[in-house]
This record gives sequence, C-alpha cells and structure tokens, in this order.
Amino acid sequence: MTDLRVAVPTDRQIRALHERYAPTPEAFDLVHTHCRIVCGLAEQLLDGLGAHALDVELVRAGSLLHDIGVYRLYGPSGVLDQKNYVRHGVLGYELLRDLGFPEALCRFCSHHTGVGLSREDVLQQGLPLPVGNYLAETDEERLVMYADKFHSKTSPPTFVSANSYLAGVRRFGEDKATRFMFMVAEFGEPDLAVLEGEYQPGLA
Repeated sequence: MTDLRVAVPTDRQIRALHERYAPTPEAFDLVHTHCRIVCGLAEQLLDGLGAHALDVELVRAGSLLHDIGVYRLYGPSGVLDQKNYVRHGVLGYELLRDLGFPEALCRFCSHHTGVGLSREDVLQQGLPLPVGNYLAETDEERLVMYADKFHSKTSPPTFVSANSYLAGVRRFGEDKATRFMFMVAEFGEPDLAVLEGEYQPGLA
C-alpha cells in the first residue's frame, strides 16, 4: 500500500490528455485503447490480491497514463519512430512532470518498460536513455508494469499470454525471465478472454 496519498486525475481528465497530445486519431485509438486494456488487466489482478490491497486509484491512473509518451515519438508524417521507442517512458515522464503531475504518477511512464531497465541495462545495451535505473519499485508500479506485458500495440494489437511473454523476454537474459516469473507467482495471471471479448470480440 502506498503510504503517501496522491491526488490523481479522473478518467475523463486523462482521456482529455490523450486527445490533446495524440497527433492523429489513429494514434489516439492505438495508445488510449491499449492503456484502457492495461487498466482493465490491472484491476482484474487487483481483485485477485484480496487483502493485499494497493492504492486502486493510483493503479488506475498509472495504467491510463503509462504510455502517453508514445505520442512524442510520432513524426510529422504520422509514422511512429520505432527505433527510439524505448524512449517513450522517459518522454512520458517529462510530459507529465512539465504539466505539474506528482512524481508518483510520472514514474509509471518511465518505470514500466519490459520488466524494468537497470543502469547496467542502459549502458550494456547502449540504450538512448539518460543513464539511470528505471525499475518499478512500489507495488503499484510493479502491478502496472506487469499488466502491461499482457497486451501489445503491434499491428494488429494483440493479447499476450504469460508463456508467450516469458519466451520473448528470455532473449534479454535469464534474470529478466526470472523476474517475470516472480511477478506471475505474486500477482497471478489475468483472464485474457474477458478483455478479448470486450476489445476483440471476434477472438473471444
């Protein structure tokens, strides 16, 4: 449970931010829908935690805001800069910080990539990021980061099973796979069929 209560924006206010910064309707639909799906996944996982309650409002706002930095990677032609996609977290952090949002909310943007990026990851992989640790630290940050792994903004967007994500993350090192498996054990696996039925009814 987060000790410091953070004033969080409403769903409507967050949607307005997405609409303000999305460069095209297509970008808005892709990113905002993904954030809504991650929010649904996180809430589903929260329900399974029972007595181990987290700050639900913070989790919801963090889920809905975590990818807002993606909009900053669209060029004038409306094409997403995939080469620098790893920067979307820090770009989102900077966007929310400059708007005056509290640190606890900004961090959902910069601390959700993969299963967490360490200073060593940034240096060893030569990532185009300021050198530092981008690891989820609070339970709320870890839950949003974990929920994010079950949906991908690929073309077309798709839901991802725990086994599929585990197979993919192993290419970054066994330590990453182990970290993910610990989160599976801690938070459980979401019922993807529920959200597939809502967002991709043809797949349900």
